[in-house]
Amino acid sequence: MAKITDTMREQAEPLFEASFNHPFVKQLSSGSLPQQTFRYYLKQDRYYLQNFAALHSKIADQMTDPDIKDFLYAGAQGFNDSEKEVRTAFFEELNITQKEIVQTPIAPNAYSYVTHMYHELNEGTPSRAAAALLPCYWLYNEIGQRLIQAGSPIKVYQQFIETYDRPAFTTATNKMRAIVDQLGASASAEEQEQMQTAFLRSSYFELHFWEMAYKHEQW
Repeated sequence: MAKITDTMREQAEPLFEASFNHPFVKQLSSGSLPQQTFRYYLKQDRYYLQNFAALHSKIADQMTDPDIKDFLYAGAQGFNDSEKEVRTAFFEELNITQKEIVQTPIAPNAYSYVTHMYHELNEGTPSRAAAALLPCYWLYNEIGQRLIQAGSPIKVYQQFIETYDRPAFTTATNKMRAIVDQLGASASAEEQEQMQTAFLRSSYFELHFWEMAYKHEQW
């Protein structure tokens, strides 16, 4: 019997493939992505990751399995310490100041993506919310694995790619997949469908996150 994450990934294949081939990702690897576009992405991603981390903790609060709770609480501190260090280096290298961060409006897609994840928890279930978190892990891990061999001639872009090919991130991705599979196995048929929908919608927002950054989306 297929695991629920296998079904999710199959359903989301067109969205994942579109992300792999998005100009933002392609130009990140070639080194031709404008620095201002990457700066825009990082500022929006900072807002997203703050909420992504908070959601890990909120979901963990509603879980009973101690192993799942421990993983999610750890995720509330960020994917891992090395990624947090790299992100800090990105902001310093690109001179993104705290004042600039505060003054940057949240873009429509970033707002909608975060709202979607909170909706899956607050109006749905912890299992649906966990499914909504998974594409961020899985897509970025696959992007890192796809781009690592060619890399990027731009130092900060290369560091970004390396972050998502690291063993620690791959391990976290695999653990999150296992958690969603475990939750899916104990869910009703109706909730399984809702988990799949949550995963697909997050995959949609992931694709449009690249587009949002590429076009410097405004309200």
